[in-house]
Amino acid sequence: MRRAFLNRVNEMIEKEKDTVFFTVDIGMWAIKESMEKYPERCKNVGIFEDGMMSIAAGMAKAGLIPVIFGIQPYLIERALEQIKLDLAYQKFGANIIGTGASIDYSKYGYSHYCPEDLHIIKAIPGCEFIAPGTKKQFLQLFNQTYRNNHPTFFRISDYPNKIYDPDVEFNKAVVIKEGKTATVIAVSVMLDNVMEACKDKDVTVLYYTTLEPFDYQTLSKYYNEGNILVVSPQFEGSLTFDVVKAFEGKPVNIREVSFKREIFRNYGTCEEKMNYYGLTKENIRLKLDKLTETKNGIICR
Repeated sequence: MRRAFLNRVNEMIEKEKDTVFFTVDIGMWAIKESMEKYPERCKNVGIFEDGMMSIAAGMAKAGLIPVIFGIQPYLIERALEQIKLDLAYQKFGANIIGTGASIDYSKYGYSHYCPEDLHIIKAIPGCEFIAPGTKKQFLQLFNQTYRNNHPTFFRISDYPNKIYDPDVEFNKAVVIKEGKTATVIAVSVMLDNVMEACKDKDVTVLYYTTLEPFDYQTLSKYYNEGNILVVSPQFEGSLTFDVVKAFEGKPVNIREVSFKREIFRNYGTCEEKMNYYGLTKENIRLKLDKLTETKNGIICR
């Protein structure tokens, strides 16, 4: 995804004269030629995420299209006040691309983790949050939104889906399969594991890459006895409000395969952390079995 993004930025800088690009000591070697050729529109500002947000807001006010690249926790948590006041409050658009996802930079420890990113951005009205599962989906979603005049956050990952790669549309869930016993919400890079776990299950699988705004309409069509399993590489609870709102007035039984809400003090590879926190196809299947367990034809809750 990172390479696809940087290639797209190179293309934009070359062909779209109102595009400006800022980075914070990451990815600049991949667009070295553009930085040398267009220094007035393509800059490395150094370790200065909060100031970069304010610069982007000023560029947006001047009618330009700012694109920002950095590491997810620094883009969101370090620069939160500027996101809130300089972008959202002023209604200025910017495209903020964050690498690292939740635990992609596993060897660097807690300072580089950001499973809370969605929860934070959802708390700021007017912001958008997009989490593609493949490089193709990143390009589809980026091309659909980068001129929409909203602060739009893209969470890209070094661990994309390798098997399932459906076409996606901004603010639209994709119906991957339909069933009757439960609805499984597969978020971003979790689609491969979800499909492997659900391949012989009578369940609906909805694939979400736009997480804010949330596609309530599609979810509302698949109540399935109110059994909802959310499989997401964010903190548990990040989509609970959206699920409840989609089924307003109806009882829902929500289970999750997500990161536990705690400080991550353990170390290891990304795969080891995913296994430790249960973001695996085996745990998805286990949670689904418990969610849809029946006795004498009655769904047990």
